[in-house]
This record gives sequence, structure tokens and C-alpha cells, in this order.
Amino acid sequence: MGKQGAAAHIVWDWNGTLFHDNAAIIGATNAAFAELGLEPLTLKRYRELYCVPVPKFYERLLGRLPTSAEWEVMDDTFHRYYAEHRTTCELTEGAAALLADWRSAGRSQSLLSMYVHEELVPLVRGFGIEPHFVRVEGRVGPSGGSKAEHMVRHIGSLAGVDPERTVVIGDAADDAVAALHVGARAVLYTGGSHSRASLEGVGVPVVDSLEEAVEEAERLAA
Repeated sequence: MGKQGAAAHIVWDWNGTLFHDNAAIIGATNAAFAELGLEPLTLKRYRELYCVPVPKFYERLLGRLPTSAEWEVMDDTFHRYYAEHRTTCELTEGAAALLADWRSAGRSQSLLSMYVHEELVPLVRGFGIEPHFVRVEGRVGPSGGSKAEHMVRHIGSLAGVDPERTVVIGDAADDAVAALHVGARAVLYTGGSHSRASLEGVGVPVVDSLEEAVEEAERLAA
């Protein structure tokens, strides 16, 4: 399908975007920090400091990159805590309706997350939203990397999707970097892991609701 015929496509992020899991993320982060004797973070402070790759985030707090042994302990603690507490989290307000409306309009959307694939899929399925996506893809392999390399494979696997008419909606600067890496656009949402100030420094539209994000995506993909 040529560029003139390709329909607008959204690539959604999961954690902090469609899935409102801030409480579980902060709790898991602080549990990991406790393993190294670090003080717990508030959500505000977390949003000011968070970045990817995740070891760089830890470097901002430690003053150095964690050793391989420290990273392994912190990563294991984070994922164990998160798995226990994600069950209390819900979809972001209005997310299910927005997904249904976009699909009903005859446009496509997919989900690309850095959350481990084998845990992501049943979680998405449990909320009853899997049919809205042409592809649901989580991370396969070690954690801690950037989303850009995963975005290349993800976009390449979607038949009839033109990167120039694709918009990535996420809550982190890395989502915008991944979008630009494949020639797509990005809209960043303030309800997740980054502060508005840090998101605005990326140079893409920043919004305070998913409804606004979809409206902006329609404009960018036109």
C-alpha cells in the first residue's frame, strides 16, 4: 500500500499510558532502591529523574552506574514487587472507549511495550481490549534497553502501515525517540512516568489526557 492509501495508525505504549500503574511502578522502584539502601522516591521526584535506559536512571541516584550484581538484584526485586501489585491497577480513564472508537472508525492501532511479552499479553487480554489491536508486542529478552530498536521491528511487522502516517502515544521521552527513529510522529502524555517539563523538552506535542492524545494523533497523521 502506498503512502497515499495508508490509513492513520497509532502505536500505543502500555505502562503509564493505557495502563495506569503509577502506584505499582513507584512501589516497585522503591523496593529495588531499598536493596541498595537508597531513600524512597515520591511520584513527583520519580517523574523528574526517570529516564531510559533504566541503569542511567539508577546512575542519577547512585552517582554511578550500578554494578552487574546490583542491577540484577534491583531488576529482580522490581519485577517481583510489580507483579504482586499490578493486580490493583486499572486502565487509564477513557482508554477502552478511545481504543474502540479508533477501531470503529476503520483505523488501525497496535501496542508496543517494554514490559515482558509473556506477561503483557494475558494482562491486555484480561481487560478485554486485545481485539482492538492488530498486534500486541512486549519485550523479549533482557530489560533495561531502549524502545527504538523494538520499534523498528514492530513497524516492519505491520502490513500496510506507513511510518509517516503513524503516531506513537506514550508517557516517556523514549517513546518519542523511538517514533522519530522510524520516521513516525509522537504525542506524549503527562499521566505516567515523566514530568511535563521533561516531556516538553523533547520537542513533540505534550497532552494531559489520552483523549487529547488521540485528537493530536489524528491531526499529525492527516
